[in-house]
This record gives sequence, C-alpha cells and structure tokens, in this order.
Amino acid sequence: MATVAIIQARMGSTRLPGKVLKSVLGKPMLWHIVNRVRKAEGVDEVVVATSDLSADEQIRQFCSENGIPFFGGSETDVLDRFYRAAKEHNADPVLRITGDCPFADPVIIGKLIRMYREGNHDHIGVATGAGALYLEQGRFPDGLDAECFSFASLEKAWKEATHGSDREHVTPYIWRNKDIFRTGFLMCDCGDYSHFRWTVDNDADFALVTKIYETLYSDNHVFLMDDVITLLKERPDLSEMNSDFIGKEEYEKVWQAGKTEK
Repeated sequence: MATVAIIQARMGSTRLPGKVLKSVLGKPMLWHIVNRVRKAEGVDEVVVATSDLSADEQIRQFCSENGIPFFGGSETDVLDRFYRAAKEHNADPVLRITGDCPFADPVIIGKLIRMYREGNHDHIGVATGAGALYLEQGRFPDGLDAECFSFASLEKAWKEATHGSDREHVTPYIWRNKDIFRTGFLMCDCGDYSHFRWTVDNDADFALVTKIYETLYSDNHVFLMDDVITLLKERPDLSEMNSDFIGKEEYEKVWQAGKTEK
C-alpha cells in the first residue's frame, strides 16, 4: 500500500469556471498544486481525481500530457470518485487535497502524515475549513486544507454515508461522527490564522493568489505558509483583495447536513 495524495479537481465551478486550469505564471493552477504536494515528505504518489464528463476532458488531457496519474469518476458523488481512485491506486493512507488550494504546503502535509502514522487515528485533518469550524484557536489559513485517513475509514464512509452533502464533500461523515471514527487535528502552533483566506473560489481570490505567486514564486524554492504570512504582514493591502468573502464559506451547512446519520 502507498500514501497517495488525491487532488479533486473539475472545470465546473459555478463561481469561477475552469479555475483549476487558470494560468498562474504561465502554468495551470493545478500544475502548481501537484508539484507542491509532490514535495511533501511521505507522499508516494499524487493522483488527480476528476469527473468522467466531457467537460473535464481538459483536466484529463492536462494530466496525460504532464505525466500525472488521474482518475475519472462521478461528478457529483465525489466520495465515490475518491473511493474508486484510492482503490485503483492502492492508497492507504489517503491524503485529500482540493484543486482550489494553490498554496498547499508540503511541510504541513509532511507533518500531517507523520502525525497520522505516529498516532492511533482513523482521520487527521489540518485545522482549517469546515472540520475546524468550532475550534477557537490554532487554526491555519483557509486554503491550506489537507486530510489524511485510512482506506478502511474511506470505505466505511463510502458504504454508509447517504446524505448528499456527505457524498459531495467526501469526509464529513468521518470527522463529524467521532463516536465511530478516531479523529484529530494538526493544530497551528504559532497562532490562529483563520482570518486569512487563501482558497480560490472567485475572481478576487484568484487575483490575490496571482499577486502572491508573482512575489514569492521561484523555480528553486517552494514558498511556505510563513513566507506568505510575512508578505501579507508587509503588504496588508493584499489581504484586502478578497476580505469581503472571509466568513462566508457556509461551513455550518456542511456540519449540519446529515448530522444525525450513522
């Protein structure tokens, strides 16, 4: 079995169509994510999980041309897509990364994998996003999302989760049902940075990401979370570019959907 990072990506974003292949410094955003994740210690393989629809042929073609393993599955039942991709690539544990996180941090991902391996967990998540909604401190910037979980947990969720939101978002059935699964968080030990939004869901997010890449990107050096935070402290005007969208991610809906299901 291998530690496989599966990046979910599709062209059909309602707010920013085609965002995963939008160009950042001459390369598709997905290219940057794949290459950043590949640098994480403990990752054996990186796979892109997209849909099998004709609309996502561009993603499948991009992966084929760039030597990136990929899997095409259901557009809407992303849990099924993830499960089948993980099974095909003998993944255990499975890493989940999303295609709207262009600052995926290889150091944080490496820590997450070590925490999973050294602990007694079914699921470990970076403390950000919907899963960390009720944490009061120690959260990472939104957009550094990563989860590491056992194939057995993924398979159990695949068999048992019935709510549409749980099928769409892959892991809520696992991290919400703490009486069934052993779950935990990789906490940020240098403060709470939940006021930063580094995910890409609209034009303002993408404009911010582009500015940061233009400033920090180098072929010879992978910039990390601390580099971005240092830049934003020096240039607070950059964070203002997408500040109107902070706190409007509707994570509460993900938590509440299917909450009573087992």
